[in-house]
Amino acid sequence: MASPSVGFSTAGVWDKICIAFPILSSKEPKGYCHGDDHLLEEINELKLNTFIEDTIIYRIEQIMRQKIAPEFWSRFSTREDESDGFERFKDAVDYLYSSLANFLPVLEKLEKLRRNSGSHRVIYGEETLLGTFKVIVTSTLHSQLPLTHQIITEDFYKVSFKVFCNTDKSDIAFTTLKDQDESLEDGVQCGGCGHEMEQCQCQSILQVFHETNRKLIELDLLERLAGEVITSLIHIRVENHVQESCKGSFDTSHISSLESWLNTVVMGWLNHVYIGNAVSPDASKHSSIKKYQQKISHFLYETYTRTRIEQLFNIIIEYPDSQPAVEDLRICLQKTDLRLYLTQKLQRALETRLLHPGVNTPDVLTAYVAAIRALRQLDPTGVLLETVTQPVRQYLRWRDDTVRCVVSSLTEEGPSELADELVRGEALQLDECTPSDEDMTNWETWNPDPVDADPSKTSKSRRTSDIISMLVNVYGSKELFVNEYRTLLADRLLSQFSYNTEKEIRYLELLKLRFGESQLHYCEVMLKDVYDSKRINTHLHSDPNFNLDRQQFPSTAMILSAQFWPPFKEETLELPSFVKEHLQIYTKAFETLKGNRTLCWKPHLGSVNLDIELKDRKINLTVSPIHATIIWHFQTKNQWTIEELSQLMHVPATVLRRKIAFWQSQGLLREVSTDSFLLVEESATRSKCPVPADMVCEDEETESAMASAHDQREEELQVFWSYIVGMLTNLDSMPLERIHQMLKMFASQGPTAVECSLQELRHFLDRKVREHKLLFSGGFYRLPKS
Repeated sequence: MASPSVGFSTAGVWDKICIAFPILSSKEPKGYCHGDDHLLEEINELKLNTFIEDTIIYRIEQIMRQKIAPEFWSRFSTREDESDGFERFKDAVDYLYSSLANFLPVLEKLEKLRRNSGSHRVIYGEETLLGTFKVIVTSTLHSQLPLTHQIITEDFYKVSFKVFCNTDKSDIAFTTLKDQDESLEDGVQCGGCGHEMEQCQCQSILQVFHETNRKLIELDLLERLAGEVITSLIHIRVENHVQESCKGSFDTSHISSLESWLNTVVMGWLNHVYIGNAVSPDASKHSSIKKYQQKISHFLYETYTRTRIEQLFNIIIEYPDSQPAVEDLRICLQKTDLRLYLTQKLQRALETRLLHPGVNTPDVLTAYVAAIRALRQLDPTGVLLETVTQPVRQYLRWRDDTVRCVVSSLTEEGPSELADELVRGEALQLDECTPSDEDMTNWETWNPDPVDADPSKTSKSRRTSDIISMLVNVYGSKELFVNEYRTLLADRLLSQFSYNTEKEIRYLELLKLRFGESQLHYCEVMLKDVYDSKRINTHLHSDPNFNLDRQQFPSTAMILSAQFWPPFKEETLELPSFVKEHLQIYTKAFETLKGNRTLCWKPHLGSVNLDIELKDRKINLTVSPIHATIIWHFQTKNQWTIEELSQLMHVPATVLRRKIAFWQSQGLLREVSTDSFLLVEESATRSKCPVPADMVCEDEETESAMASAHDQREEELQVFWSYIVGMLTNLDSMPLERIHQMLKMFASQGPTAVECSLQELRHFLDRKVREHKLLFSGGFYRLPKS
């Protein structure tokens, strides 16, 4: 406000005004003389009230700007420690309060002058002079705000907060020094003020704290000077308390305890800040307290939510033991806007801690199943689960052994989450098939899907899909899982020859409920083959017409329907002549029984029970046919080379060396020179752990009798090749896309047909080009001229 100027017709009037308002003639704000009310009437008659008001306000601004504000901020200089900062803030507020109190008589006199003149001027947006005065004080102080003022302010509230938290947190009311001494009488040093117990200053600190806050509240400066510091201290305290409370603890809900702590400790301290020593019953209705409570409560939920989100990967791994933590997070997500933050953090955690080659596929599947269950509780709509686990599904699709691990987990013995899910699948499947009016009866409680939901998928499909369905959907094809189960079932049936299929039948019935009868028809035939094999063997051995019981050694066969079983590994093995003769006798007996059917033996499959008699010991072992054939040849000659055995047995030398290693480990064979082995009739140094009788041979590597997926695919592509040759013979040349369309029309038909993608077909044809079986030019493939 600019300095006003005016001329007086009567020189004595100004002197009288200066006597009534000494602030106009003095550098210090002073009160006015009593008994001069007639002067106010004279000022009003001369119409000088507006001039006097503006002049005094200008003078107040001048004194605030030149003296009070600089002196006030000069006390916020560098301090030695927190205690020194506490004292400096207290002295600064005391000085400001006492200095501003001197202006009150002047303001009261001006207000009286206003009433006499009937003026209602609005100055600086305030209708009262006291309001204008507070605006002047606030704006002047902020115009000279030093950079280091927050340090002193933080010291004051840090010390008081520490003292308050050291008192009884369950009682909002002020704790007396006597009560505090009793609670700390066993300690040497006070946990609040840091002094010796005999010199505890907590009582005086709290008294100073209350008095200083009262003065700031009267001046309307508490929020402006200390609001940011108070909020910052509370935020730090809340963050520390949340970290301490829920660090690594997932089996307990913390929301109630955190809310209780907030209402007693934090809000108790705020009551002391804004209301003082005596807390009234209506303290919670205080506008500042209510505003702070809403803000801090939201901050508490946000902090707790972020903390749980940071721990969410571990929470998922420990589910269902961590169910209370998941439930807390579900409640907190409804109160905070951190859904996107959760999605990003969890996806990043999954990628860095789970989706890399160092983690075994079963561990990835276990974590994925736990994520499905935990995220379903966290978000029943299934949108969060669908979004977060998208990278996991892509990664599992990339791993070659995922399907086998899933199928193994579904049908393995012992505790397994997927096996339990499969058992529960019967009831679940029946529930899905039963009409339900749930959607109609609960229409009033219906809520739309979250905004991040995929619009191409219905909410019902996300809610009803179970764990096994989600694992199948990783590949999007039931056929792939059924084929893998078929291969696994074949391995299981061929690895044991007890003909016991009760467990496998049970799993098959459960899988039929899940995947349908038609998908598992081949598996039914496989189990029926095992049952029929047991019946046929029993019949052939019990019928005296076949003379099987009078043979040199008993034999049983697993008779398989070739077109229903997965492809076998193509391995060659030349059995000893007497064994082949024995198998031929069994074949004739089978032909006699079945008429128009015969047997095609797989000599590399099965097991042989051997009794090996040496000079100093006897051994009984159950081994594979190739192992039995190897050791049988050492019966006719003590020393063989790998090349000799390879030619005699029709087995590759590399395979023979690996198989001979088993007999070396048993102490029966010894390598005397490179690829030359000698039978050890007597053991000079007997093993401390002799081989037990009836030991079953376990090869150094567990090999499947079925052809690998790569081998099967190569065989299928060879079928495609015959079609491709026929098409190119008739049409001369064709582009890749046309070949692919023709294959889809003619080659990919039938119950066991598989698709060939465009990319896979391109790689296959390019390989044929490299093998000089195709020519490629101008985007067209053609056969080379013979």
